[in-house]
Amino acid sequence: MSFLTYAQDGPIVTLTMNRPETRNPLTGNSAVDEFTAACQRITLDASVKVVIVTGAGPAFSAGGDVKHMRRYAEDNIPAMDIREEYRRGIQRLPLALYNLDVPTIAAVNGAAIGAGCDLACMCDIRIAAEGAKFAESFVKMGIIPGDGGAWLLPRVVGLSKAAEMAFTGEALTAGEALACGLVSAVTPPDKLMEAAFALARRIAVNPGPALRLTKKLMREGQHMRLDSLLELSAAFQALAHKTPQHEEAVAAFIEKRPPRFD
Repeated sequence: MSFLTYAQDGPIVTLTMNRPETRNPLTGNSAVDEFTAACQRITLDASVKVVIVTGAGPAFSAGGDVKHMRRYAEDNIPAMDIREEYRRGIQRLPLALYNLDVPTIAAVNGAAIGAGCDLACMCDIRIAAEGAKFAESFVKMGIIPGDGGAWLLPRVVGLSKAAEMAFTGEALTAGEALACGLVSAVTPPDKLMEAAFALARRIAVNPGPALRLTKKLMREGQHMRLDSLLELSAAFQALAHKTPQHEEAVAAFIEKRPPRFD
């Protein structure tokens, strides 16, 4: 059975982690391969404007499979081999999902623990169901965030809150996640996907090329100097001005009618 369900409704793709019986773990299975393949498919499909990531069952994702971790000690695997396993395994996930061309929404339906919390942080926007919880819990297992969480989480909640979460390993409720900016909305569980699709549709009414360029610009802006970002902005703006979607938007504005984008 596939780990990931890929469903498309017009310009909106929903990726659903579909191992509810094991709480959608991200290691010890095909999760990374399927996520990276889905991201490649989305990047090449110009019709996609928004992606929703969610989980089937009571959990969003429990993160790493703890039973799978036991073999590192029991099988006496050399440390260098473990390092390569991380680089070729779970670390491919943030590179694929965080850098995905189109806007992403994490619809967190339940527990987002360890790598599951970091998976949510790889998305641009996070909304949560009441009852969801978030934990950067690696320290509880005597390990560190091996999937990029030490880079992702501070950018979402700030260094102080990220340090508190990472050093204690304690979970936040959905309400606490909302208060610290980890999520932007909390909904009743039965309204979560409705809210996610409503947000996705608000994004998807806009031109696809502008959405992709805007996301790329925001990503680059996290590590560039202002003058460098302005140079990149000028280049991206030149591309945007030459798109048929921009031409249609200008015509619609002048003619006082709704734009008709593909």
